[in-house]
Amino acid sequence: LKKQIGAIGQKLYDFFFKYDCSMVEINPLIITKDKKLMALDGKLNFEDNALFRHPEIMAMRDLDEETVGEIEAAKYELAYISLDGDIGCMVNGAGLAMSTLDVIQMAGGSAANFLDVGGGANKEKVQAAFKIILSDPKVKAILVNIFGGIMKCDIIADGIVAAAKEMALTIPLVVRLQGTNVEKGREILANSGLKITPADDLKDAAAKAVKAAKGA
Repeated sequence: LKKQIGAIGQKLYDFFFKYDCSMVEINPLIITKDKKLMALDGKLNFEDNALFRHPEIMAMRDLDEETVGEIEAAKYELAYISLDGDIGCMVNGAGLAMSTLDVIQMAGGSAANFLDVGGGANKEKVQAAFKIILSDPKVKAILVNIFGGIMKCDIIADGIVAAAKEMALTIPLVVRLQGTNVEKGREILANSGLKITPADDLKDAAAKAVKAAKGA
């Protein structure tokens, strides 16, 4: 068994680096009656930014296994995962996005998605993110939580306003902005003529979004 385990481990290692994987998993791995190891199931994930090196893998992509939102998100290099809740989320940074989902849960609500627009999103990406969120019929309110470092809050605000007007937004929108050009961003939102609920911090934003979703 030791030799078999060693051989399997080496093959997994080689495959992982050869195909730029983010995960290679065998589960379960069983021992047969004649003392042989057999993989009954497995899972592979590939690094999106390296797929240009592997057209043979891209050729196996099955769009029927992806949601409309996931397909659209890939076009704009947005990290999007559909969830079961009713509060649409747009956040920059995976860590902040996970924290946002947790705080929404603590406030008594549940998120409809994980959507990370990244650190360098532009106006077009923000608009695309909004369209993806609004394509989900479960969404009853939207929470935007942005910390502007590389990303500027006024750029985010421009994208929010443009998307909300283009799509004739009717559901509640809660926005929490902090960071670079935050005052400009807040001014753009305040002067937009749209019904946008500002929030001072994440806890405040989550509470307002949950209340809005329950009242929608």
